[in-house]
Amino acid sequence: MEINKQTTGKKSRVAGQRFEKRVREDLEKRGWIVAKWSNNVSDYPEDNINKPPEKREDRQLIPARPKFTYNPLIKRRLPMGMSSGFPDFIAFREMCTEAQNINHEYILGYEIIGIEAKMNGKLDKQEKDKCEWLLKNVFQRILIAQKGIKRGEIRYKEFPGGEKMADEGTQTADPIEEYEDDESEDDESEDEESDEDLDY
Repeated sequence: MEINKQTTGKKSRVAGQRFEKRVREDLEKRGWIVAKWSNNVSDYPEDNINKPPEKREDRQLIPARPKFTYNPLIKRRLPMGMSSGFPDFIAFREMCTEAQNINHEYILGYEIIGIEAKMNGKLDKQEKDKCEWLLKNVFQRILIAQKGIKRGEIRYKEFPGGEKMADEGTQTADPIEEYEDDESEDDESEDEESDEDLDY
């Protein structure tokens, strides 16, 4: 049976968008304020490695480019939706800090995290490099959201290198597993569901 790559790709995109929506709803139920992340991390300049260490340029946070798809009916490229930032979401919420003011009252702070929704839980090398840079420059933690074993279940794995939070109440899921590379092939197919409203 011949596989239609265009149809398969469209189904995968819809499944991924549906999963992102479920992740966002799950985080909001847990008390997080969630927004779509519209930035990305730039690549190193091509000749960076040939420069002296003191003149090498670092990566930068840049606006993400929107993705386009070609519509043969109107013969025009159309945007597929919101820009494809990495990671998918930024989330924050209040947390108690160990710092105190002059009245010995604990000061409220914010935990700011990034969340990447991956149905199979896998990151490629480029995405791992971006996570390392983002943990040093932007986020306190980065979580990888993936499909669980049970239908509708969402599991969270923490990318190594983030800050350890003193307040256990800030945990997003109980427990959060540490992200590990898994070379085994996972089934990326989504459960059969009716199409939902994918607006963010």
